Amino acid sequence: QVQLVESGGGLVQAGGSLRLSCAASRGGVSINQMGWYRQAPGKQRELVAGITRGGSANYADSVKGRFTISRDNAKNTVYLQINSLKSEDTAVYYCASGLVRYDYWGQGTQVTVSS
Repeated sequence: QVQLVESGGGLVQAGGSLRLSCAASRGGVSINQMGWYRQAPGKQRELVAGITRGGSANYADSVKGRFTISRDNAKNTVYLQINSLKSEDTAVYYCASGLVRYDYWGQGTQVTVSS
């Protein structure tokens, strides 16, 4: 079973930056995909960014140019660097992982952007 633990959320002013981290305990399970979803109040959960074990990344259009996803395979950790934060980035951010699909989820970390 894979366990994911997020950290790095918090309250930040608009225009500021945050770095989210997610450490995975794999328990012998193979992981290829690691990514970040977010869910704002009253909205559906959406994929923000994903990255394969080989480093191929994809991003939601709304965050391109501001968010950067990276991973350290040796540490089974994925990061999300968030720059130029906007009020609409306020959400709970969830780490997710899996072999082909996102089968495993973290508990989420709150990101709140104040204007």
